Amino acid sequence: MDKTLENVLFAIDEINNQDPNLELVDGKNVPKEWVYGLRMTEMLELYNEQASIELQIAARGQHIRRWHIPRSDYPMDRKGYLKWRTMLKMYHGQLLSELMEKEGFEKTSIDKVVELVNKNKLKTDAESKELEDVVCLVFLKYYFHDFGTKHEEDKIIDIVQKTWGKMTDKGHQMALKLDYLPEDLALIQKALA
Repeated sequence: MDKTLENVLFAIDEINNQDPNLELVDGKNVPKEWVYGLRMTEMLELYNEQASIELQIAARGQHIRRWHIPRSDYPMDRKGYLKWRTMLKMYHGQLLSELMEKEGFEKTSIDKVVELVNKNKLKTDAESKELEDVVCLVFLKYYFHDFGTKHEEDKIIDIVQKTWGKMTDKGHQMALKLDYLPEDLALIQKALA
């Protein structure tokens, strides 16, 4: 692995290891955003083992220090949610820029990572589409079941349909091969029918 890439990924992990929000993984409580970053990298490697350095950084840093801007700081409606998401994307881009600058990355590489985490070219840029597929696959593999237990079926079906709509054919193929609990698979099939 490129040393500068290794250093940036290590710095992202160090930051995300400070997340006070914990998730139970294999019987052990671990920082939520730290494990999310690892899952993003793992899924990206399955999706595209030749991913660019920029895509690898964007995947690992997708939620860098996310807890620093809590959802509760914004109105609990759609408008508040969208404003929160916009602020997060800008914040993640800024933090990743600073880490990359410290490692001497070129401005074009830094700008590409910011573009990826900000989802500026989601409909036109191949790497942006790849990152979105990875985000959706990580959600489906690791977070869909818990999400499903907290929401009404209509909302879950709507989320699955929106998630599916963001994905490429390759993402769809990978999503259909994930190992789901029977009740989760039934909901996904219902949403896609």
